[in-house]
Amino acid sequence: MPGSDSLLIGLVQAVFLLLIAPFFTGLSRVLRAKLHSRKGPSILQDYRDLFKLMKRQEVVPAQAGWVFRVTPYVIMATLLLIAMMIPIFTLKSPLGMIGDLIVVVYLFTVVRFFFSTAGLDSGSGFAGIGSSREMSLGVLVEPTIILVLFVIALLSGSTDLGTISQKVASGEISYYNPVILSGLVALAVATYIETGKVPFDLAEAEPEIQEGPLTEYSGPSLAILKWSLGLKQLVVIALFLAVFFPFGNAAVVTPSSLLVSIVLFLLKVAVFYVIAALLENSMARFVLFKTPEVTWVIFGIALLSFVFYLVNL
Repeated sequence: MPGSDSLLIGLVQAVFLLLIAPFFTGLSRVLRAKLHSRKGPSILQDYRDLFKLMKRQEVVPAQAGWVFRVTPYVIMATLLLIAMMIPIFTLKSPLGMIGDLIVVVYLFTVVRFFFSTAGLDSGSGFAGIGSSREMSLGVLVEPTIILVLFVIALLSGSTDLGTISQKVASGEISYYNPVILSGLVALAVATYIETGKVPFDLAEAEPEIQEGPLTEYSGPSLAILKWSLGLKQLVVIALFLAVFFPFGNAAVVTPSSLLVSIVLFLLKVAVFYVIAALLENSMARFVLFKTPEVTWVIFGIALLSFVFYLVNL
């Protein structure tokens, strides 16, 4: 069982990601505006939007059930739990053996399930379409993520995220291994898709179906959901970094090592957002039926990684 110090680090991780999530979603908006030669909003605009939504009245559709009402809180709590499991600041998972790849994958599935079901439960046709798109995207992307994580677990001999991070950071798992290279490419593209960037931002699709599953939410519930979506982006990126780029994470927990790991984590996330901004502003949105053309390719790359592992390359 994790000790009190490890639990404290996990809580700090979760609260830290929660606090900086609106900053990075704001950064994404600023980068998009700059690439479009627009002035754009303030980098802190998302904090202001959340604060305004928290103060507004909440309206619940008459036909909505309990799933619609509890979804914002379930999603937020689940993402915070995942944030506590992933080794973000240290090379060990703060929750010890609980920080298992299988558990993390299942928790991400819980987030997608409630997000999609809430749209259907609202009774709105627009929300229902958005929910179907969200589930379709999950069916296309999740097999790639699961397969890559499965191969990495086989390569490291453990499904513990901390063990995987330590072996990658120590060089025991080398980047010259084709298993790692192909898995890195596949998971990088899957992470990009899971963060909801163009051309894969099918869950909200604001110009087409009025924010999809979020259509009927308002007030504090809408604020919590938008905050949760920003937090999900950071959590997905943190998982990718923990598996393939854990360098800089503290091997021994001291104030100085934690400070260094926090700074390096922020830099790595910022690099991801800059690259994502360049990519999403260089292409147009996909229609849903075009998405499999990309997802099947990255699944093929993930499958190739598994083949490389089987033949001991």
